[in-house]
Amino acid sequence: MADGTLTHVQALKEGKTVKFRPQGGSMVPIIQSGQLVTVEPLNGRTPEVGDAVLCKVNGRRYLHKVTAIGSDGRYQISSNHGHVNGWTTLANIYGILTQVEP
Repeated sequence: MADGTLTHVQALKEGKTVKFRPQGGSMVPIIQSGQLVTVEPLNGRTPEVGDAVLCKVNGRRYLHKVTAIGSDGRYQISSNHGHVNGWTTLANIYGILTQVEP
């Protein structure tokens, strides 16, 4: 789900929680296209494998899963269907998914 406007990213950087409705099927069945999601700033939390995060990978923003953590501290980001988007750093992880609503 390549959503997460710059407004959402900026709000997360300011420590605010955001709600939005991402479009696409890359995170089904965790997130259906158009469902309302809540993403909170990390606030010192460290993402773990399996967490869905709003992040930037190779210049694109995604609400996708952390699927691996490298020994160098980078995070592998993938869809829920196994497509690997690439690796990113903690600085490019803006928030963590905390709730999915209809």
